[in-house]
Amino acid sequence: MRERAKYVIIGNSIAAVAAIEGIRSKDKDGAITVIGEERYPAYGRPLISYYLLGATDRAHMNYRPADFYEKNGVALKTGVRAEKIDPAKKTVSLSDGGGVAYEKLLIATGSRPFEPPMEGIASVKERFRFMTMDDALALEKALSPEKRVLIVGAGLIGLKCLEGILHRVKSVAVVDLAGRILPSILDETGAGIVQRRLEEKGAEFYLSDSVTRFNGNTAYLKSGREIEFDILVTAVGVRPNIELVKEAGGKVARGICADECGRTSVPDVYAAGDCAESFDIASGTERVLALLPNANFQGRCAGINMAGGRTELKNAVAFNAIGFFGTHVFTAGAYDGECYTERSGNTYKALFFKDDRLKGFILIDLPERAGIYTMLLRESIPLSSVNFGELKHSPGWNALPSEMRRARFSREV
Repeated sequence: MRERAKYVIIGNSIAAVAAIEGIRSKDKDGAITVIGEERYPAYGRPLISYYLLGATDRAHMNYRPADFYEKNGVALKTGVRAEKIDPAKKTVSLSDGGGVAYEKLLIATGSRPFEPPMEGIASVKERFRFMTMDDALALEKALSPEKRVLIVGAGLIGLKCLEGILHRVKSVAVVDLAGRILPSILDETGAGIVQRRLEEKGAEFYLSDSVTRFNGNTAYLKSGREIEFDILVTAVGVRPNIELVKEAGGKVARGICADECGRTSVPDVYAAGDCAESFDIASGTERVLALLPNANFQGRCAGINMAGGRTELKNAVAFNAIGFFGTHVFTAGAYDGECYTERSGNTYKALFFKDDRLKGFILIDLPERAGIYTMLLRESIPLSSVNFGELKHSPGWNALPSEMRRARFSREV
C-alpha cells in the first residue's frame, strides 16, 4: 500500500526548504514528504568550493538547522529517486520500489551537468563533475600537491571549482570555447579584471578554444595546443531536470513551464528552482533563472499556493553575487539598451538602461552599490522619477524623491 501525504516535494533543495516554510505559513499540520536523491539534508551547493578551499566544513553547509525537518513535521526520504508521476492516480513511484500519494506535488529537481561528447574521454581515469557534495568529496580524494588539473568550462561552476582547488594542486588550466571567462554574466572588461586576478593566483586559461579529443592524460585542443593533466573536471553547463513533468504530459520548454503561482500544466503539480522557468522582468522572457535567490522565491511562492494561500512571483530577475580570491562580483538583469560604465583600477561598474528603466548591472568590488541598483531593477522604478544622473555616479537614498524615501522607510520600520 502506498504511503499518503498531503504535500509531496521531489528534490531536497533550496526551493524545497522554501516550499516547506511556505506551506507551514498557511498549514501547520498537513503531512509533508520530501524525496531527495542525495543522501544529505538540504545544503548550500555554492558552498562546495568553499569546502574544498577550507573556508567551511560540512556541518556549516546545511541550509537549515539539523532539527528543521522534525520541527516542521517533514518525512524526509534521502537516497531515493522519484521515477514516475501518475497524475490520474496522484502518485509518485520511487526507485526503491515504494511510492507515495499526494494531494499537492512540487517538482524541485534542479539540474544536472551537461557533458558534450568528447572523443577519448573514456580514456581519462580521473574525471569528475562539480555540482554536488558527492562530487566535491570524490574530487577531494584525488587532489594532491603534485597533480595537474584541467577544467573544461570557464563558467560559474568551473571557476568556483578552480578557486576551491588551486591551492591544493600543482596547476590548474581552464579551457573554454568562449572568448572570455564567465561569458553569461560578464562583459569583456569585467571578465578581463576577474581573469587577471585568477591568473595572478596561478590559473592558466585557454579561451576561444576547445578539446577535440583526449588520449589518456593528454588533451588535444582545436588550436593545436596540447595540455598534459592528471585530473579532469568537466563543467560545461547544466540541463534542467524536466523529465518527470514531461513524461506526465506537462508543458515544458528548456525548463518546466510554470505560472506566476508556480503551477504547471499538470493539475495539482507545481515546480520551483533550477528545473522551472520564470518570467524574467529584465529580459521580458520566460526562462530558467538557475540562481539560489530565485529558487528560494519560487519555492516559497509555490508552497504558499499549495497550502491554499495566494501569492505570485512577479519580480524574478537574474542575480549573481560571487567572489574569487577576494574579488567580489555582483551582476543582475539583462545587458540591453544604453550602457554607462566607470572603471578605476580593479573596480568596475556597468549600468544598462532602456525605456526609462534600469535593465541590468555589473559591479566588481563595489558591493556597497548593489542594493539601490537591485531595487531600481526589481521594482522597475522609472528612472525619470529619480535622480539617475546622481545614481550613476554615487548611488544613495538622497537621489530618490522625498516621498519615495518616506514610503520605503515606513515599509521597513
